[in-house]
Amino acid sequence: MVNPFFKNHGPFKFSEILIKLNLKIKESNNNLKVIDIKDLQNSKANEITFFHSKKYKLAANNTKASFCITNENLQNELPKSCIPIIVDNVLVSTSIITAKFYPDSINDDFDTTVKEITNTKLNGKVKYGRNVLIGQNVSIGSNCLIGHNTIIEKNVSIGDNCTIGSNTIVRNSLIKNNVKILDNCIIGKHGFGFFPTHNKNLRYPHMGIVIIEDNCEIGCSSTIDRGSMSNTTIGKNTYLDNQIHIAHNVRIGENAIIAGQVGIAGSSIIGNNVKIGGQAGISGHLKIGNNVEIAGGSGVIKDIPDNTKVMGYPAKNIRDFLRENR
Repeated sequence: MVNPFFKNHGPFKFSEILIKLNLKIKESNNNLKVIDIKDLQNSKANEITFFHSKKYKLAANNTKASFCITNENLQNELPKSCIPIIVDNVLVSTSIITAKFYPDSINDDFDTTVKEITNTKLNGKVKYGRNVLIGQNVSIGSNCLIGHNTIIEKNVSIGDNCTIGSNTIVRNSLIKNNVKILDNCIIGKHGFGFFPTHNKNLRYPHMGIVIIEDNCEIGCSSTIDRGSMSNTTIGKNTYLDNQIHIAHNVRIGENAIIAGQVGIAGSSIIGNNVKIGGQAGISGHLKIGNNVEIAGGSGVIKDIPDNTKVMGYPAKNIRDFLRENR
């Protein structure tokens, strides 16, 4: 899918990538072209990716990327068709190259293209409250409602039969049909990604988007961050309670029910039919299986297999927890 929100400034010569990372140029590869940067799973020929942890060994083994930013210890896990780019800090180097391809994805400046909805083509098509602002190229389906003081920024797509509450901001997002986003939500902002370097923080670009599938509900004052390199997705028929934070690259499956004040850290994958109680926290880069139930107030720091019920901190099988805490 072509990213409708951030322009790719590539392609770049392979030599330009090396120069940007302060690496030596190999003449044999000097004129190779790098057309885009993507994650291990989604990258293709002539694209660059990154590999920083053995946890992603399988994805690295099967990547279709032609170039990969990595370190000496991991380079042998890449296929022969992929040229390793050896660096000291993989994530910092990836941030530098992502910013080269997508310089507009670093900050979250407000959309200067917005107009009062009364001055757009959506006037008369959408029911709306007072002080509603709409950006360029916004698409909104039939039978939709938008509350007071809400901003829908440029290129956002909203399907049919959707409700967007008051005091809500939607940017960098594709919203399908029959979705309800309640009051005071922020959808599509950049995630909390940065690296401390030389007494300052290097912000990681976020060139992914948010995708909310059909029949979802997003509770009041919830925040869903857009992806850094892949997308943040909310599966069909998933309901989020109030004051929930979904971080960058999180993927939530279908039919999930998540109670208030839950936080899910970046790049975790939540399966189908998952139930999460209030004030639970899920660490980053975890995989939560299908049909999992997580009790309120739990702290999840490890993967959870399918059909499991857990509670406590660290979260463990509910039978074990109850036996140990009689």
